[in-house]
Amino acid sequence: MTAKFAWAILLASAVLEAVWATALGLSDGFSQILPTVVFAVAATLSMIGLGIAVKLVPLGTAYAVWVGIGAALTVGWAMATGVEPGNPLKLLFIAGIVGCAAGLKAIPAEKPEL
Repeated sequence: MTAKFAWAILLASAVLEAVWATALGLSDGFSQILPTVVFAVAATLSMIGLGIAVKLVPLGTAYAVWVGIGAALTVGWAMATGVEPGNPLKLLFIAGIVGCAAGLKAIPAEKPEL
């Protein structure tokens, strides 16, 4: 597996994080079958993808990117669908999260000397 492929898996896993977080909200405490199934499948695949990605992407970086992108997509989707109100300041902060995740990707991975 190449580093580019690991990053692609990580980004796909972050998208799945947004899917499971949204499905969790729609599951109404796991009482709605379809959102509950979507939650379970997306959460499982998201975790598997994160686990695969950390073989080549440092864990701290991978986790920060996974959480940041997933959170930004979750909030973005909630605003786009009218579940959560949006405003320019909120959009600015979401862009900041995405920018920070992109910055972590841009920094070359270095092995610490022990």
